[in-house]
This record gives sequence, C-alpha cells and structure tokens, in this order.
Amino acid sequence: MMTPEELLQDFAVLETWDDRYGYLIDLGRALPPMAEADKSEETRIEGCMSGVWIKIEQTDDTPARLRFTGDSDAAIVKGLVAIVLSLCNGRSPQDILDLDIRDFFTQLHLENHLSPTRKNGLNAMVNTIKAHAASLIA
Repeated sequence: MMTPEELLQDFAVLETWDDRYGYLIDLGRALPPMAEADKSEETRIEGCMSGVWIKIEQTDDTPARLRFTGDSDAAIVKGLVAIVLSLCNGRSPQDILDLDIRDFFTQLHLENHLSPTRKNGLNAMVNTIKAHAASLIA
C-alpha cells in the first residue's frame, strides 16, 4: 500500500480529472484481495450505494494499531477504499481520530469530482473507521 506522501505526489502530477479517474481505478486494482468470507454484513459499510466491505483488526502492540482490509464491487469506489486504507492502516485508534481524512481528499483534488453518492459512501467509510477507533479508546 502507498503512503499518504506518495499518494499526494502521484496525484499532484495528474492534471486532468480523466488522469485522476484512471489512477483511482488503478489504486483499486492494486488493493490486496479481501477473502470472500470476510465480505459479510458485519464488514459491509452502510450508506454506500456500491458494495463496500472493510474488515478492521487490532494488533497486540501497545498502543494497539489497527489493520484494515477492504473491497468494493465498483472500480472507482474500490480506489477510494484503497486511499482510505492507506491513510489508516497501521495507525493507533487515537491517530485515526486525529486524522483529517476529508482534508486529505481535498489535497488530492478529488472532492469536486465525486458524485454525491460517492461522497456519501466515502463519509460512511470514514465514519465507520473513526467510530471503531473511538470505541477502542472509550
């Protein structure tokens, strides 16, 4: 998975929406596969028009770190999943709560090109991940 810095650098050189769109699809294709058994109602993200699944696991480290696997049945959304997981993977619950994921998407110049349903789905992913992180701190 790419680092946030690598994503920012790569998106910075993409001048058109078509270039960003294609790159988003490529990021989705590069997402490590999610086991079919992990695509359950428990891991399904509510609020997404497409099928989106995110599995969250906790490491035994102190502080604990969160590991994510995810998938979508839509190419663009799968690219969004890949970006969200790149931002959150390996972070502590507090680090995830402190992370401004929406601002990161603004820096990538994607926010103006996502349809309202994709924005809702992205928000649902972020809210689910942050709610899980908050539950581990409480």
